Amino acid sequence: MRHQNSVFHEITKHIPWAKFERLVDQHGSDFRVRRLTSKSQFLALLFGQLSGAASLREIEAGLASHASQLYHLGATQAPRSTLSDANAKRPWGLFADLFAEMAASASRRTRRQLADVTHILDATQLKLSSLHQDWAVLRNRTWAAKLHVVYDPDADTPLKLQVTPQNVNDITPAKAFTPEPGVTYVFDLAYYDYRWWADLDALGCRIVTRLKCNTRLTVSAELPVPEGTNVLADRIGHLPQRQASSRRNPFSDPVREIVVRLTTGKQIRVLTNDLDAPAEHIAELYKQRWQIELFFKWIKQNLKIRHVLATSENGVRAQLFVALISYILLRMAQATQKTVKQPLAFARLVRLNIMHKRPINTLSKPLEPPQNDPRQICMKLNPA
Repeated sequence: MRHQNSVFHEITKHIPWAKFERLVDQHGSDFRVRRLTSKSQFLALLFGQLSGAASLREIEAGLASHASQLYHLGATQAPRSTLSDANAKRPWGLFADLFAEMAASASRRTRRQLADVTHILDATQLKLSSLHQDWAVLRNRTWAAKLHVVYDPDADTPLKLQVTPQNVNDITPAKAFTPEPGVTYVFDLAYYDYRWWADLDALGCRIVTRLKCNTRLTVSAELPVPEGTNVLADRIGHLPQRQASSRRNPFSDPVREIVVRLTTGKQIRVLTNDLDAPAEHIAELYKQRWQIELFFKWIKQNLKIRHVLATSENGVRAQLFVALISYILLRMAQATQKTVKQPLAFARLVRLNIMHKRPINTLSKPLEPPQNDPRQICMKLNPA
């Protein structure tokens, strides 16, 4: 009988295990570890994400019920207390570096020319509880953290991720990200920083963002507005020369303001340092910001990030990075088949068949019994 791997095993084949082992050595994650290796810890957390387990106890029970299949995965059973200790004490940077490696690889697969690459920056709030008060921040009577993401809409992949307390301004982690020269960066009003804009402009990056209603633009040229579009105005000018009476604006290059009417009737001022592209193209780039909102909605509804499995900051960070790794793995696995086109439907089928031994491209078909199943033997001996 031909051996067939489980769905979970097929998905984990997309993990760069050689790189993972190097990262384990680099971070010293397995130093003096006797019971649960970093690989088993990672696979346990990944199983929890893909199977929809709501607690460490569910992860323990799920892996124990499929103990015979763990050998082929290179994993061992994960007792709840041991897994909890590993999440709290072992370096979460291992999963952060693995995420960065896999995200960059996924983005390169869809990259065409550098000028066509668009990155979207945004953040979302992750609600916590009073159990996290040792490191989380209470604001508006809510314990929460922030998930800061750089997202590639063409690859449908998060590229960079940072977790901070909720009182950290969005621009702070954005400045910590290393920008790529020549890439288009799209972001909203939370990233209003002229110095950072000037740095991106100096690297040859194209920026697309919004202007605040009270920001005055010194207009030097009015450009023709295309008819039959939602573009109301297109002009070139300069931002205010001073940010305050004692501070000169570091962004002195000319910029472009495009006034766009939304479908709701609201008018917004879109700012860019691209003085040549069609106005409709710039407006469409800013419209792509909606894709990262859909991404946040998808991961909150389908990954285990709303319900945090740990109380320590280390454990929360580890869980979030593994969650984003599982998102990339689902996208990679979905690309290997053509029967299920909707990401949500594919994720549901993976969850329902996570430990079944069947090919990825047959998830939408009825599960056939094994060849040596007694029912099949009876049917062959006694055909209807």
